[in-house]
Amino acid sequence: MTNSRLNLPRGPVMVDVAGFSLTEQERARLCHPLVGGVILFRRNFQNVQQLRALTAEIRALRSPHLLIAVDHEGGRVQRFLNGFTRLPPMNVLGEAWDSDRSQALKLAETVGYVLAAELSASGVDLSFTPVLDIDWGRCAVIGNRSFHRNPEAVAELAEALQQGLGRGGMASCGKHYPGHGYVEGDSHHLMPQDDRSLAEIRRDDLVPFARLSEAGMGAVMPAHVLYPAVDSQPAGFSRVWLQDVLRGQLGFDGVIFSDALDMAGAAGAGSYVQRADAALAAGCDMVLVCNQPEEADTMLAALAPPPQPRLADRLERMAAKSSAGSWQQIVASADFAAAQAVVRQLAMPKDVLAGPQVGEAH
Repeated sequence: MTNSRLNLPRGPVMVDVAGFSLTEQERARLCHPLVGGVILFRRNFQNVQQLRALTAEIRALRSPHLLIAVDHEGGRVQRFLNGFTRLPPMNVLGEAWDSDRSQALKLAETVGYVLAAELSASGVDLSFTPVLDIDWGRCAVIGNRSFHRNPEAVAELAEALQQGLGRGGMASCGKHYPGHGYVEGDSHHLMPQDDRSLAEIRRDDLVPFARLSEAGMGAVMPAHVLYPAVDSQPAGFSRVWLQDVLRGQLGFDGVIFSDALDMAGAAGAGSYVQRADAALAAGCDMVLVCNQPEEADTMLAALAPPPQPRLADRLERMAAKSSAGSWQQIVASADFAAAQAVVRQLAMPKDVLAGPQVGEAH
């Protein structure tokens, strides 16, 4: 496969695959010029050895290699389990922050390091983490995925986790911009609406996004949530949220990934092609099309993206900087085992499993 590797820039579409290895149809899809990444799910994981073989197979298709991503936050959103360290939900770190702020920041950094290093050792470039949503006690789909109710606590803990991700060879992706925690609905199934003003959202929910933007956050994933006091379009389709506020006011210069376009919160934008067009026109760098391979093929055949002069540079910043083999040596070391032990102590089963299970593409 190495000899036939395509020299092709990464495109603005992220797709998924069905199983433990690639089919010929999937190989062809992943070689489409508009594809730039692959998102993996629990259905793509059998064991660590199989995962490493799958990521190597994907990486061998193209140069630069397709970005390989996963939702691997901890708690009830951890796609790879057997052979990976079980990660705590983020509110465990928030509880630690209430008791001992300094110690909690050290724990958050260690969690980020273990999370990233294990994925890096398996050939995965990025996890869509951390969750920067505020825990308003209203949104079950966020719940214990949030660090805390206090925006400053969320910002501090997330920045520490981001530092750990970096030590583990991985950039961060803050979600769900500008904040999914205040609404009661789940955007997998409906279009939630947050009626607060921009000033109210800026005072609380935007604090962690601003803090991490200043600290070098690699990517952002906007929410499929409508904020009618700010714009008539949901955040992921809104130039106000993506261009004026995120790029302009917060100064964010990383990748903007759409949330999955198959979610009900995206359906109002029309067909998959129309959804992708709208997201890219609003300012997303890369759109996610998951769980619908036929729709992905239709979209790839019809999509005409706008000019994206910064795309290659932004996506390159999300790519792993070291080989999986070098990370495999690190995760086998005694120093890493000590970090694992700390994280395992945090991730008790009653904490990990609390709350409703979260859809595969969130």
